Amino acid sequence: MALPDLSSVRLLIVGDVMLDRYWFGDVSRISPEAPVPVVKVERSEERPGGAANVARNAAALGARVALLSLVGKDEAGARLAQLAREGGIDASLHVNEAVSTTVKLRVIGRQQQLLRIDFENRPSHEVLRAKLDEFARRLPGCDAVVFSDYGKGGLTHIGEMIRLARDAGKTVLVDPKGDDYSAYAGATLITPNRSEMREVVGRWKDEADLERRAAELRGQLDLEALLVTRSEEGMSLFLADRAIHEKAVAREVFDVSGAGDTVIATLAVMLAHGAGWAPAIHVANVAAGIVVGKLGTAVVTRDELAAALN
Repeated sequence: MALPDLSSVRLLIVGDVMLDRYWFGDVSRISPEAPVPVVKVERSEERPGGAANVARNAAALGARVALLSLVGKDEAGARLAQLAREGGIDASLHVNEAVSTTVKLRVIGRQQQLLRIDFENRPSHEVLRAKLDEFARRLPGCDAVVFSDYGKGGLTHIGEMIRLARDAGKTVLVDPKGDDYSAYAGATLITPNRSEMREVVGRWKDEADLERRAAELRGQLDLEALLVTRSEEGMSLFLADRAIHEKAVAREVFDVSGAGDTVIATLAVMLAHGAGWAPAIHVANVAAGIVVGKLGTAVVTRDELAAALN
């Protein structure tokens, strides 16, 4: 299938942002101080992570993207804002002195992740209230809303935001976190991965059992659709009247981190453009197949996706 022109699509992305830092180096010896490898760092990279990576993926496909989130008054927050600007994203990052921007530092030696160090703390309710007001103001200017929940506390008011978006007739997609999905009730679609789905509905015996559990969860949350991303098993979309299964796109898997961001960004752009469920899921699945062949939080460009679809 041909990839449509997506430049008219307007997305609003809300959620937890983070700065992904990568230190790449060579490992040639074990430390004399402890039985750990010594990494001689040769270069470093910084990339937007979390909801900012969702925004970056959507922008790379040609959509017009607004990002709403919270950062600390620190170097990492300023760097995220700069990276968003460079990626063509209209980012409204509320700065709050009481929090520090979430940073994930990964140390990579010989193309393998050796260590990850996280720096983070949670925002207060008062700070998030101001974000809710801006969300209501920005709603009319978008076709679809994506909530990217990384469990960092930035989506405390998500229930209210979903209600506002649905009242405004917007398509609402949620990348969920945790074992209680009640806050996501009323969304159009949620996109748990296989292990997140198990956390909520328990282990399924076979495909029929998964379908039954998915239907139950979809009904409880009043969702139009439920997408389960299943790694090497591809992805399954559960609707009221049918299920659509997409096989994994066969290619070498290098790194699955951030693949969920690519899936929900691609889905949102396609649905906002007016695509039906089946073509939207197909395009998202192909995009996921491309991005797992890249290291770290990465994006799929419009050209890469168009070539793969052809």
